[in-house]
Order: sequence, then structure tokens, then C-alpha cells
Amino acid sequence: MASHTDNGEYVEGMYVPFTSPTEVVNDLVNNHVKVSDMWLRGVVAASILLVLGIIGFVMNVMEGVSDRAVWAYYALMFSFILTTASAAPMVAIATRMANAHWRRPISRVAELWSAAGLFSLLLFIPMLWILPPLNDGRRSLWFYDVNDAFFSRVPIYSPHIWMSAAILALVALGVILLWLSAMPDLALMREHSTGWRQKWAARLSKGWVGSSKQWNMLYHRMGVVGAFYFMMLVFVHFLVSTDFLMALVPGWIDSLYPLTHAANSLQAGVATVILTMFFLRKFGGYEDYITLDQFWALSKLLFALSLLWFWFWFSSFNVFWYGKKPSEQAVLGYLMTGAYQPAFMAGFVLSFLTPMWFMMWNRVRKSFWGPAVMSVSVLVGTFFDKLRYYVPAWSVNDIGIVQKLGEPGAAHEMALDNLPKVNMPGVADVFIVLGVFGGAVLFYLLASRLIPPINIWEQKELVLYKFHKAYHRTEVMVLGKPR
Repeated sequence: MASHTDNGEYVEGMYVPFTSPTEVVNDLVNNHVKVSDMWLRGVVAASILLVLGIIGFVMNVMEGVSDRAVWAYYALMFSFILTTASAAPMVAIATRMANAHWRRPISRVAELWSAAGLFSLLLFIPMLWILPPLNDGRRSLWFYDVNDAFFSRVPIYSPHIWMSAAILALVALGVILLWLSAMPDLALMREHSTGWRQKWAARLSKGWVGSSKQWNMLYHRMGVVGAFYFMMLVFVHFLVSTDFLMALVPGWIDSLYPLTHAANSLQAGVATVILTMFFLRKFGGYEDYITLDQFWALSKLLFALSLLWFWFWFSSFNVFWYGKKPSEQAVLGYLMTGAYQPAFMAGFVLSFLTPMWFMMWNRVRKSFWGPAVMSVSVLVGTFFDKLRYYVPAWSVNDIGIVQKLGEPGAAHEMALDNLPKVNMPGVADVFIVLGVFGGAVLFYLLASRLIPPINIWEQKELVLYKFHKAYHRTEVMVLGKPR
């Protein structure tokens, strides 16, 4: 990264980086060509973790796939990546729709997490293999009855079919959004780069020349794809939370939880972007682009979503606690107040109490370290929150169940006979947890070498929209708004 003495100028003692679009292009393209030591170290560390995850996966396969309890931590990590990495592009989509100028340096930072969606798609394949079809008598929210002529027409692999189609659509929309956003930058790389980067950019830029028609189409297409990405994200969370979670626990019927699952992903997605911003600024050499404005703005959003986390949790908890049905009390004991209470308390404190208490202070929000530390708190809290849901749900086949056989709707009236002990992680589970973390980061790092992590064309627009002028004894920035 070029130093401040090489770019920009000082206006009345205030440093103004990059006073022309040409300087922005030269700086970002040149910086993207360089391979830093920190990037190489990150790739090596993430690759090692991914290899450990593959070893853990093979160890689980050797134990067999008939017992879902063996794959409980695998399901946990799939939901964690879906909640964090797949939700991160929403930061770019929502702020772009709001026409917020401060998001320009971080829109690509968020969109690059769409590459990790390809990794989540790979993680999803074994889950289809583990979840049995409807005709084996397992609990499900799908209307299927082998003895009923009408309901027996439902495909026995309905959860597998629709979930596969939904997550494929989500990943495809994320990749398309990233490609559309990067097309003008790829055209710049086509003109300013050499070697394989130039060939790669020329192939994907698709004859982009920057005409008015192309720009209008780009803005409209990004808006449409972003809207569909949001809708598909909610739909995927709905299917995952019902077929791969709620339906596995007898007596757990909560119409609000699918939306809770999706809303919590927005909080985790914002935390993921803030932490990524921090690392790119600290170790990536993007101090001139990722400034305090981005941290301050996203910290407010993180604070609001942390309060929303409590609202969704309490709305579901209040129904179960006040209803006092034996099956509902058993579900609360199994997922919240019983053996998994430490995981629930960790998620409650780290996802709600800690960000609520610290983020209310302006000194914490208006800083670089404050939002980053709170993002770590939210992500760790999200991990424990998913643990106390997915691990017991995928271990439920190991416990005794009371079932009223022969009665209509018996599969939805079952109650837990006894509460099991905690499904503690083994060596393979620890490897899988580390491997999924490493795999998601590795996909992001590799994608950042193909596409610049800072949106070049939006930075060029920002230079055209702003200028600095004297105001009494200081300098202020005047910022225009596009039509």
C-alpha cells in the first residue's frame, strides 16, 4: 500500500487521500497485485485447519452415518456458516439500497463472503445423506402419510429436494451479485494488469466499456439480485430451522423460531463484516479506505440487532414458559435450562448482554477496537447459541421417547421421557469445528485474490461526489448525493 506521502494532499493541515479517480485506480490495482506475507500466512493457516476438518469428517464417516448424534457438531458448524458468512452480503445489499455513502469501502468486503457460500454448499451435501426420507416414520412438518392416498403423493425426499434447490439458489445469487458488483473493476484490471489476472478479468468483464446503458443495467440488476438474495436467505433459514432442527425434537413447535433463525443471522453477518474490516485495515493495508466512519456506522447497526436478538428469544420463550404443557416444559429443559444451560447462558451473555451494555457507550462505538471486540463477542455467542440448539436436536435419537401410538398426529405430540446428558465433542468434532472455520476463511482469502476486496468503481464515484472546503477555522467535507 502506498504511503500517505505518495497519494493525496494536505489541505489546511488536513490529509485528503486520493484527490482524483486515477489515483484511486492506480493505488487499488497495484495493491491487489501484491501478495502480502499476511495473506500467505492466512492461507497456510486456513488450509491446515481445513485439512484437520477433512480428517475429522473421515473419522465420523468411519463411525457410520446411521447415528445422527455423531454428526451433531457437523450440523452445528453448517448452521454457523449459514448464519455468519452467508448473511454478511446483506450488509452491502441493505446499505446500498439505503444509498449510504459510508458503505462504499466495505461493500465488496461484505460481498466477498458470497464465496464462502460455495463452501457451505459443500457442507450441506452430507446433511442430505444423513437425514432419512419421510417414509421411515421420522418426525416432520411435511404432510406425508403412507396410508393416505392424497398425502402419500408427496415426494418422500421433499425436505431434501426443496432445501437443495433453495441453497443452490442462494449460493448462485450470491455469486451473481459478486460478479455484477466486480464487473467494472474487472474491466479496470483488464486494462491495467498483466498475466493471468488480465486474462481472468477480460473473460469475466464481458466487454464492459462503461456506457450509460451498461451502468443503468448494472444498478438495476444489483438491486434485483440483492432483493432476491434477501428473500432466499430468509427462505433457506426457514427450511433449515424446520427440517434440520425443530422437526428433530419431539414437542418443539414454534412458529416464530424460523424467523428468529433468520434474524439472528443478520446480527452475526454484521459482526462478520466488522471483524473482516478490522483485519483488512490492520493487516491488509487499507487504512486509507476503511476508516472510523465504517466502524462507527456498523456498530450502531450491531447494537440495534443485539437488542432484536433478545426480542425474538423472549417472544418464543414466553409462549413455552407460560403454556406449561409437559412437552413444552420438556423442550425448555432440553434446550435451555437443563444440561445445555451453560451453552444457553454463554449465548445469552455474549450475543445480547455484552453488546447491549458496551455498545450503548459512544466511546466504544466510535472506535476501531470497540466494534471489533464486540463482534468477536457476538460471533462466539452465536456459536454457543447454535450449539445449544443443533447438538441436542441431532442427539435426540439417543433418548427415550413417549409416543401415543395409533393416535392421529402422534408424531407431533411426543414428549421427552428423560433428558439426556450433554453430547460432548470428541476429537473428530473438534477437528470439524476448526476445519469449517478454516474452510470459510480460505474461500474468502482465495476470492480476494481474484477480485479486489475494496470496490474500486464505488471509490471513484465517492471522489467525484465529495470535496473539502474551508469552514471558519477548519476544513469540512461536502458530500453530494446521486440522483
